[in-house]
Amino acid sequence: MTSGSEGWQLEGNASAELYERYLVPTVTLPWALDLVERVGLRSGDRVVDVACGTGVVARVAATAVGRGGRVAALDVNTGMLAVGRSLPRPAGAPIEWYEASALALPFGEGEFDVVLCQLGLQFLPDRPAAAREMLRVLAAGGRAGASVYTSIDRNPAAHALSDALDRHLGKGASRAKRSEHSLADSAELHELFAHAGFADVHVEAVTRTLRFSSVDEWVGFQFAATPLASLLVERQPSEREQLVALVSADVGSSLAAYALEDGFAFPQEVHVALATA
Repeated sequence: MTSGSEGWQLEGNASAELYERYLVPTVTLPWALDLVERVGLRSGDRVVDVACGTGVVARVAATAVGRGGRVAALDVNTGMLAVGRSLPRPAGAPIEWYEASALALPFGEGEFDVVLCQLGLQFLPDRPAAAREMLRVLAAGGRAGASVYTSIDRNPAAHALSDALDRHLGKGASRAKRSEHSLADSAELHELFAHAGFADVHVEAVTRTLRFSSVDEWVGFQFAATPLASLLVERQPSEREQLVALVSADVGSSLAAYALEDGFAFPQEVHVALATA
C-alpha cells in the first residue's frame, strides 16, 4: 500500500514499522497466503509484487518460487521499503526492492511470469495505466492476481469504525478508511483488467475471519499503524486517549455480535481478480 500521489499513506519508517508489527501478521499475511495460493505460483516463476508495502506478498512468493525463481517488490513509499529490506530474508528466492511507481514499472516487456498486487490497486491515481503496465511486464501466458476490498457495507468492522470516526472526530475523518473500499465494484475490477488487454479475467469475492484479542486492540492498531494516525498527531496525549476510547467503545457497541469470550472476530471480504496475459 502506497503513499503520496498513490493513495493510502504512512509517513516515515516508524509508522511503517508499526504497520509491519501490527497489521501484517493479523491482516495482510493471511490475505497474502490466500492470493499466492490462488495464483498458483510454481518453482522457478519470476514474480513482481506491485505496491508491495513492506513486502509480505513478496516474502510469501519468494518461498513459493524457490531459489530458482525471481521476486521483485516495488512501492513508492520509502519507509515501507526500508522496513521490508530490514526484515530477515525468507527461504527461497532473494527479493529485489525497487522504489518506483506502479504507473511506470522499471522493467522490460515480458520480464515476469506473475504479477501480484494486494490491497493496493484501489489507491492508484491511474488504475488503467497500472493495469496496462502489469500486462506489459508479463510474458505471454503469464498470470496476474490482484485483491481489493469489497464494499464497506460488506466489511462490518471498517464500516463501524468509519462511522465512529465521523461521529467523534468530525465529518470526513473516515476518508482514509473509506478509501480502502474505493474499487469495490466487481464489474469495474473485471473491466479494468479486460480493457487493459488481459484474457480469462475472473473476479471472485473471498471472505476471511480476522481475530484480535479485543475491539480495543483492533482500534488501537488502526490508529497506530494506518493513516488514521494523522487524526491524532496534533492532539494532546490525554485528548488522544479519550478519543481512542470513545471510538473504541462506539465500535464495540456496533460490533457486539462479533465479540467472543476470548476476543473479537469479524469477517473481512475482498475481491480477487485473476487473469492471464
